[in-house]
Amino acid sequence: MITAATLTRVVSAALEEDAPWGDLTSTALLPADASATADLVAREAGVVSGGDVFASAFTLTDPAVTVDLHVGDGDAFVAGDVLASASGPARSLLTAERVALNFVQRMSGIATLTSTYVDAVDGTGARIADTRKTTPGLRAFERHAVISGGGSNHRYSLSDAVMAKDNHLAVLTSTGADLATALREALTRLPHTTHVVVEVDRLDQIPAVLDGGADTVLLDNFSLDDLRAGVGLIGERATVEASGGVNLDTVRAIAETGVDVISVGALTHSARALDLGLDLRIG
Repeated sequence: MITAATLTRVVSAALEEDAPWGDLTSTALLPADASATADLVAREAGVVSGGDVFASAFTLTDPAVTVDLHVGDGDAFVAGDVLASASGPARSLLTAERVALNFVQRMSGIATLTSTYVDAVDGTGARIADTRKTTPGLRAFERHAVISGGGSNHRYSLSDAVMAKDNHLAVLTSTGADLATALREALTRLPHTTHVVVEVDRLDQIPAVLDGGADTVLLDNFSLDDLRAGVGLIGERATVEASGGVNLDTVRAIAETGVDVISVGALTHSARALDLGLDLRIG
């Protein structure tokens, strides 16, 4: 969920970055009383995300601009569809144009890619989740886009859950600590509502992680055979998550091993911005 405060803060910063002393071109060339309507038009098919962000780019630039969203986040569209329209002073529309497009193209690209992954595992019971591999400062927007595409969100930040990865375990084991004991002791220092995820890269690590009380066991870069074996070892004792080596060619086979969640960093770090354009109508 994008809070109102986050929406205003992030979009305002983008507008200030793009026009720190105003839009010299529009101010110099366009009459102050010129008005227009800008239509957000799809140049290709996809899934929309970022409608409120798109609208805010215009209304924060000039409250006199009105924006109509013709589709909702999560809706599919085809090339040629008009997704939204913004009307008001032409100067303001052109000042906000690039920022508005940057956000909605980026977010719709993530939603579209996520939707493709979700469709690929349809019927398996596995959920597609994002990771913290997001653009700094834009995590709330990008995670919202994953939801628009039918995916799920992983932990939002380091403060939201315990997630012991390979480097954490390397430091821990270098001290001679027993993993199961260390996990049980950590649980006594955590609120009872805290979710604990432990990443493993070998089957023989799983028993200690289960004995330590992990809520989720993350099987990282496992082969399909080892994923199936890991699911069997874990059973109903914890949620089983898979990560590593996930792409559209492999995700279906990974899901069919019986894992509960598949985390895909590519949803946010490799999504292509969708081709959306802003077509101006004068008057």
